Amino acid sequence: MRARGLTKRFGELVAVDDVDLTVPKAHVYGFLGPNGSGKSTTIRMLCGLLTPSAGEIEVLGLKIPEQAEKLRLRIGYMTQRFSLFEDLSVRENLEFLAAVQGMPKQDSKRRIDALVEQYHFRGREKQLAGTMSGGQKQRLALAGAVIHEPELLFLDEPTSAVDPESRRDFWEKLFDLADAGTTILVSTHYMDEAERCHRLAILDRGALVADGTPVELTAELEGRSVEVAAEQPRRAQKMLMDVPGVLSVAQIGNSLRVLTGEDSDAVQRIRAALSQAGLQAEVAASQPNLEDVFVSATRGRPRETEAAE
Repeated sequence: MRARGLTKRFGELVAVDDVDLTVPKAHVYGFLGPNGSGKSTTIRMLCGLLTPSAGEIEVLGLKIPEQAEKLRLRIGYMTQRFSLFEDLSVRENLEFLAAVQGMPKQDSKRRIDALVEQYHFRGREKQLAGTMSGGQKQRLALAGAVIHEPELLFLDEPTSAVDPESRRDFWEKLFDLADAGTTILVSTHYMDEAERCHRLAILDRGALVADGTPVELTAELEGRSVEVAAEQPRRAQKMLMDVPGVLSVAQIGNSLRVLTGEDSDAVQRIRAALSQAGLQAEVAASQPNLEDVFVSATRGRPRETEAAE
């Protein structure tokens, strides 16, 4: 999948601003960004549901949106809201989706039997979808999205309403799909999920502000993340936020995690600022993580225009 100069305007609002993307085959490619960053708008354009204002899109060798109808049978799409029929059973929902995809009855029966086993619905085939837990609904929605074995799967914040254990199980299913050759584009605002992706893009107010593997992105912040163990962490946090070059200060337990906008002498500058304020603290360099990447990519930019989801 490839997009160049992808732009979407709604009147004077620029929701997606000149985005370039390349998603490799059989990769789990993550979209990370705050609400209103343009993630959903970008996904809708990539799968042909929304016409871009400018730019070029090629998905599975097809020009989008011109060939969106041909693309429809080759992709799967799962939204953050449960979109199946709650008054139909597990099997009835899957049978309906197979029919929508034009699958022959014998093929659909074989495929549904396999999905029932793979997604842990054995013995629950007659259960109404509306009576299931959030995690079960999520598994059913994913099974429905892949019933026709799509080459490309779009997932728009699919785990926003489920517990951590269900989220872990869901991601194991995604990697099974990727190992079988499916390319997956998933938007999320969970840092632990972003760390699982083969590659990651960060959107902020419609602009692509970071793109790379989690290891590459965190390596770029080497020397800018600092841990502060202060006797008065709340007071130290308030003071450090006023230190020039500090992008964020977050309390984690009894310690503070500080991210600076510079890559040199961060520890020394923070230690000096604390000492000058008369605050006792131990200051040490810390290994950057994806939360630091996210903060650096989004807070380090001037706020000119606001994007819409």
